[in-house]
Amino acid sequence: MIKRVMEFLEGLKMTIISGIFLLISAAFMIFGFDVPIYLNPAWITVIVSGLPLLYLAITRLIYEKWVSSALLITIAMIASLSIGELFAAGEVAWIMALGALLEDWTVERAKKGLKNLINLTPQKGRRIVNGKEEIIDVDEIKLNDTLRILPGEIIPVDGVIIDGNTSVDQSVMTGESLPIDKKEKDNVFCGTMNLYGSIDIKATSIGEDSSLQKLINLVKEADNKQAPTQRIADKWATWLVPVALLIAIGAWIITGDVVRAITVLVVFCPCALILATPTAIMAAIGQATKHGVIIKSGEAMEVLGGLSTLIFDKTGTLTYGKLEVSDIIPTEINLSKEDLLKLTASSELKSEHPLAKSIVSYAKDKNIELENPKDFKMYPGKGILASTSYGKILAGNAEFLSENNIKVTSEINKLLEMLRNEGKASIIIARDSQTIGIIALSDVIREDASRIINKLHNMDINTVLLTGDHKKTADYFADKVGIKEVHGNLLPEDKLNWIEKLKGENNKVCMIGDGVNDAPALKRADVSIAMGGIGSDIAIDSADITLLGDDIGKIPYLKKLSNTTLFTIKFNIGLSLVINAIAIVCSVLGLLNPVTGALVHNAGSCLVVINAALLYDRKFDKDLKELNKTPKKIVSKELEHVHMHYHDDSEHTHSHDNVEILKEIKTEKGIKHSHVHKHSYSRACEKYHNI
Repeated sequence: MIKRVMEFLEGLKMTIISGIFLLISAAFMIFGFDVPIYLNPAWITVIVSGLPLLYLAITRLIYEKWVSSALLITIAMIASLSIGELFAAGEVAWIMALGALLEDWTVERAKKGLKNLINLTPQKGRRIVNGKEEIIDVDEIKLNDTLRILPGEIIPVDGVIIDGNTSVDQSVMTGESLPIDKKEKDNVFCGTMNLYGSIDIKATSIGEDSSLQKLINLVKEADNKQAPTQRIADKWATWLVPVALLIAIGAWIITGDVVRAITVLVVFCPCALILATPTAIMAAIGQATKHGVIIKSGEAMEVLGGLSTLIFDKTGTLTYGKLEVSDIIPTEINLSKEDLLKLTASSELKSEHPLAKSIVSYAKDKNIELENPKDFKMYPGKGILASTSYGKILAGNAEFLSENNIKVTSEINKLLEMLRNEGKASIIIARDSQTIGIIALSDVIREDASRIINKLHNMDINTVLLTGDHKKTADYFADKVGIKEVHGNLLPEDKLNWIEKLKGENNKVCMIGDGVNDAPALKRADVSIAMGGIGSDIAIDSADITLLGDDIGKIPYLKKLSNTTLFTIKFNIGLSLVINAIAIVCSVLGLLNPVTGALVHNAGSCLVVINAALLYDRKFDKDLKELNKTPKKIVSKELEHVHMHYHDDSEHTHSHDNVEILKEIKTEKGIKHSHVHKHSYSRACEKYHNI
């Protein structure tokens, strides 16, 4: 009951009310209103803000054996009351309450991530008994039970396929952007989604042993390793309290004036010291929010300032996480690239596979007229068969073609190996029992990724790539952006092990990711960043910092902001200590009394807050306007912005003279590139570019 009352008094509303009454008491003093001591409005402040302070000091001292700053401020408050200085007593109590509110606001951590992860756990399963299906609770599934998973269903337990072929979305476990083709004897994992074919599996791990439950436990374990931020003033309170008491008692003994001793206690209160950290953090968080970055705690800012190693996930972080057609390679002499694309897209028109959809979408963007396929058949996890005006078309993997007695030539195999080394997914196309070409798809690297990695290296930050992708795919993308240390084929626990290894080498480690599978690693890193636009809710909730615009270009800005914030905090702490030292000397000499001492004490706190507030409008990086993905700057009613678009080589719609090209990607359509350009603010880019 007492604790509930204290929590109510510590709340924002009661702290505001407490401050209003303290302001009224100050007005009475300034304008000379003489009121009886028992009617002084400061009593309300003492009760509302002082009682929680007294409760906190006593409970910490008795139950935690902790001599905190709350004890020193409580002593100063009681001493001021003992000589009738109500305003001084109320002032130190209210400043302490305000500091606690500011700190609690800035260090509050989101706790929804674990709940969302638990919600991914399937609740039902489809068990096969004597050839009949029955829907049961997941808890009723036993080892070696046969389960049937239909297209679109979540796999309820870990298992091995005993019948059927399919493609499975394993992004929840590995972060892999591509669906994984599965056949008999392949393993499947709890929480992943069966996309197409119906499969029967034998349960191999259930309950606490399932891969998803292990992932949940990893998040719990990582979360438990997060130590709470401790106030700087509380760290120093062990020696602040005895030093303050000794100086106060010494002043009393030497001067014989108890008022001087109490004044020493009032000015010695570390309120400015308490406000130094949360106010600077609050201003920095506001500064970052203006640029689309959400920072959840002051601890994250502090760690980011000492960052030495930045770990990237690949999909959705260094890349956009969206597949695009990258290569169209006919192997038949008389077949053009456009014809190969047309016949493949026409054949795949009715397919639901993500690779097929990307090919169809690409063909439509090229304004290629497609025809409806006849006799369309889809073989989950393998490919499709269809008839078009071009003939009988098969499109799929090498195994699928071999099953249909189509020989995969050495030329095709060499091309497949080359594309695989470039991190691309390939579809082999055959017509009338002969292979005629390959269409490859690739995740698209963010056009500014290489520039950002280089900028981080110039800031002496080591970069590492940890990904669930195939090692060759990881190596290819890392080489493109300039990351030297690469580790692929990783499951969530593997990423954790690498983070622990890097931390064990005295590195301050930051992890940036976007998927559910990144959640444990995000929790375990010293500080973590989630991609907020396309990232999963769990990754966002697990991370300390969220990039709402998915713009990794803001990471160097965050580093600069963090460094400046730490400098501001240290400067404010130094300033508060200097003011306190001068005020203590003046108190001992009798130049200050409890009321004027409280005002000086309050002025020091105000200076700290004002200096911290300047962080909000500080200009950290003139390149930020190029990094943001919203319109940057209007000059003479023109909009300057970064834009990626296509040009047919012979049909450029604007000049590139004196224009810095940020990134180029060669495509069949021409060259896709990005650069800064200007045009009328009232008109859209489509009016100027053939995008």
